[in-house]
Amino acid sequence: MERPRMTSPDLTRANIDKIADLFPTVVTETLDADGEPTRAVDFDLLRQELSDHIVEGPQERYQLDWPGKRAAAFAANAPIAKTLRPVREESVEFDTTRNLFIEGDNLDALKLLQESYLGKVNLIFIDPPYNTGSDRFTYPDDFAVTNADYLARSGQTDDRGLRLQSNMEANGRFHSDWLSMMYPRLRLARNLLSPDGLLCVAIDDNEGSALDAIGREVFGERNFVAKVIWKHTEQSKNDEPYFSRHHNYLVMFRRGEDLGQFRLPRTEADNRAYSNPDNDPRGAWRSGDVRSPSPRPSLRFTVETPSGKVIAPPENGWRWSKESIKQKIASGEIVFRDGDSRLVRKIYLEDQVGRTPETVWSGDVAGTTRQANAEIKELFGATIFDTPKPTRLIRRVLELLALPNALVLDFFAGSASTADAVISQNAADGGKRRFIMVQLPEPCDPGTEAAKAGFRTIADIGKERIRRAGARFKDRRGVDTGFRALRVDTTNMLELERSADDLVQTSLAESVDSVKSDRTDEDLLFQVLLDWGLDVAEPITIDDFDRRRVLVVADGALVACFADDVTVDLVRRIAEKHPLRAVFKDSGFSSDAARINAEQIFREVSPETEVRAI
Repeated sequence: MERPRMTSPDLTRANIDKIADLFPTVVTETLDADGEPTRAVDFDLLRQELSDHIVEGPQERYQLDWPGKRAAAFAANAPIAKTLRPVREESVEFDTTRNLFIEGDNLDALKLLQESYLGKVNLIFIDPPYNTGSDRFTYPDDFAVTNADYLARSGQTDDRGLRLQSNMEANGRFHSDWLSMMYPRLRLARNLLSPDGLLCVAIDDNEGSALDAIGREVFGERNFVAKVIWKHTEQSKNDEPYFSRHHNYLVMFRRGEDLGQFRLPRTEADNRAYSNPDNDPRGAWRSGDVRSPSPRPSLRFTVETPSGKVIAPPENGWRWSKESIKQKIASGEIVFRDGDSRLVRKIYLEDQVGRTPETVWSGDVAGTTRQANAEIKELFGATIFDTPKPTRLIRRVLELLALPNALVLDFFAGSASTADAVISQNAADGGKRRFIMVQLPEPCDPGTEAAKAGFRTIADIGKERIRRAGARFKDRRGVDTGFRALRVDTTNMLELERSADDLVQTSLAESVDSVKSDRTDEDLLFQVLLDWGLDVAEPITIDDFDRRRVLVVADGALVACFADDVTVDLVRRIAEKHPLRAVFKDSGFSSDAARINAEQIFREVSPETEVRAI
């Protein structure tokens, strides 16, 4: 029983709780004056969170640490001068789809999505590199060879200069490199999760324990949900020295306490133990335990039956108090059996809401790697991707959330199994789930099935899989089978020293022409959407005002015109639509007077509109 505090509130503890909610990574353990462990704030790490440079700190403490951790934390917070550029020709139903496929470094993509999707993603499912010594991932490596020409010749960078170094086990920073790669991405991913959001990471034994530790640091100990064992194969591996490993893991963390309980639909097998032998008006039931699971001396009392017999208590005592047992007997929940010699508790089927999932998933319910390869072969005619996840596995996680309108993010998209699973689940239950896929344009090795099939990069495989998977449900009404293809690229602005935030805050009168000559009006539109923190998957329509293109986002949430000659009539027609936001290209106004006149028109016609120029 909890004792009353009998003191004024512990404000220090309350402040630590507040800091933990904002920055869970800075809360650690230390020893108090009596040598007992207690929660504390690591002020070195807090300084790092609030600093724009790497902060050193030698204090010893209980924590996960590795060479390069501070640089990884800095990488998560460092701003970038990049944007997302639309690629219409690679998209499906570009103007109306609510799904996204982003090609580029996922660290950059996560940073670009921070404002538009802050606290909006319900599920993040990722299948990162397992760090087996042969898989590839990009990470900052200050100790490696820095000669760009050598890296390009040796295949360690792609044609965009992105690092694709195999993390060989001979590398002295084998685990550190993997941690430094994952740490900033998980920190940024946490920001995107909704209050009821879930992170689910597929991993194996190579970095399973490291992932568990880093996840507890980033999300907080109390937000660890489970480490599910997924039996991904039934095939024995005789080349293993000790055990044939048949499982991988799904490590899950929640964003916070708003995550609801997990319940799976009940099956006939789940209900097999329920019957109604005594014609109970409440229907089928099964027997439940009346014994306390642990010793409870206060619950060791006798129970008298209606016939006057006395039943001795179990060794640990009863599960409930004497008064509660009397109430349950009166309601019929507890009955007497075997000549009034024992108590039986009735657990009614009508009270069971779904079924609590177990932490061991067999291939029968979650799919296997063999089935995942078969899915790829069915779509492409060949196994063009080595390590896909079965859609049944991802769909099972979607069932756990039970959110038919969930926004799902996978920033290690690979062959886009997650997108396939989202489309399939929507087709099955009528849901309106959306997905955001992010994949590095990692080149397909020459000689592989993928290269033979004409695929240049892994990102190309992912996009084509979505096209083919979506085609299965093309005629299914209400199922969004499209995606808006975007590419991480350098900023649209010539003034690299000016941040994106500065551009959004700049008024019409203050702006200068700073747009790169090779960028289209849609390129500019998407950078504006990111700068304003708007959903980049909102529907877009294109109007023609006096032979000038006007881009309308979400029925007037934003109206943009980046024409080179913005007229008074055009400005007035846009203002008469009363958009929430309007944006023009600064160089589209013929003079300072024209810019000032445009602002005046909006003040008169649509004063609620926020007007900007780039």
